[in-house]
Amino acid sequence: MEDKRKTFSARLVRWTVELLLVFVGVYAAFWLNSYQQHQQVVKRRDQILASLERTLREGIESGKINAAKEEQQAGEFQRALDAGEMPPLHPFVFTTDYNPGDFATLLQSGGIELLDVETLTALRNDESVIRWGLSRMAHYQKLSDELIVPNLDQEIPFFYDPTTRKLRKRFEMYPEALQATVKFAHDLDRTHTELLKRIQAERHP
Repeated sequence: MEDKRKTFSARLVRWTVELLLVFVGVYAAFWLNSYQQHQQVVKRRDQILASLERTLREGIESGKINAAKEEQQAGEFQRALDAGEMPPLHPFVFTTDYNPGDFATLLQSGGIELLDVETLTALRNDESVIRWGLSRMAHYQKLSDELIVPNLDQEIPFFYDPTTRKLRKRFEMYPEALQATVKFAHDLDRTHTELLKRIQAERHP
């Protein structure tokens, strides 16, 4: 009877050990899988942030150069206009490589789940400034295409009142367009910089 008890106890110990080993093995596999998934999430998040940071740095750098040129152009035209010099008008053209699909692609690729709420908010603010600014630029370019481009062969009096030496009413949009371009550049620099700081704070807490 005692031998049977010893045998049963030994089996119970063996079964318990085996059960513990199975439990530990399953738990370890689960932990390893969770760890690997977490590492993949961290890696993907860092890739998104690094891509945004690189793009913003390049955009801010080129934006400052373009803003300086646009500010100079707008300033020179306005100074000449204020001095009564009747400076010539040129076609208003605004080009950009901005693609609204890039933002949607970023979010669909996991950005909306991986990034902090503050970063997403800054990203949407930046996107809003871009969309609004491009809408304004498209408006002025349309006016330029309709009013200025077809009349480039006209003499200065066509665009200015020779008596007052001021732009005729339908062409007053031209200096406004130049100033709007400068404002857009400054707004972009501000929101890009804010977004860059937010991304850097999330990427390097």
